Amino acid sequence: MSDCATIDFCGEKLLAHPMGALFWPAREVLIVADLHFEKGSSFASRGVFLPPYDTRTTLKRLSALSRRFKPRTVISLGDAFHDRDAEARFDLEDSALLTSLIGAHRWIWVLGNHDAHPPGAFPGEPCAELTLGALRFRHAPGGDEPGELCGHFHPCARIRIEGGVQRRRCFASDDARLVLPAFGAYAGGLNILDDAFGRVFSARPNVWALGAGGVYLISDRLFVPEAGAPRLRAGA
Repeated sequence: MSDCATIDFCGEKLLAHPMGALFWPAREVLIVADLHFEKGSSFASRGVFLPPYDTRTTLKRLSALSRRFKPRTVISLGDAFHDRDAEARFDLEDSALLTSLIGAHRWIWVLGNHDAHPPGAFPGEPCAELTLGALRFRHAPGGDEPGELCGHFHPCARIRIEGGVQRRRCFASDDARLVLPAFGAYAGGLNILDDAFGRVFSARPNVWALGAGGVYLISDRLFVPEAGAPRLRAGA
């Protein structure tokens, strides 16, 4: 799969896809984080009007990955729904598409801070965290043991390239913990150089940036901080 990067993590080979998902071939598991369904309609309710198609876009991308990898299990690492009323704002077509996707797989909802309660309108298996083999699945970092996959932080990197700077969502790992990028169409991003990541990783992480045609391991010498922001101090 030439557009995927292989990440060796705690004895397992994981495929990182340019849409921001991981596929675990040995277990036939597709992993996504921070879908943030109905974020656009949440903003609209507060007078910030965005095109109301973020849920549809996110679902179509999930559907494409389902066709591509044919997973037996899908794990959503929390914050699938942007707020407690998000399910009620789904339109009928989006609701049918998500229900169909869930019905085609074993579907696991790891609960997050935006969706601390299990969904009421959609099936699936809710849990606070999940362990499969050597890997542990949580929304946010929750322990010191190796093998943790989580979301929550929406990592991205500002990368210096010839002619300018590009901002890209990214995967980040220090070999003990792997943080996924946000998958949702309207999910924002936190610069990988932010001090928050110094408290997540015990060592400077490897970073794989999402590109249009692949996922690329990027040297930290190319990272650009936000204006006026301090650089990451691993272990801080």
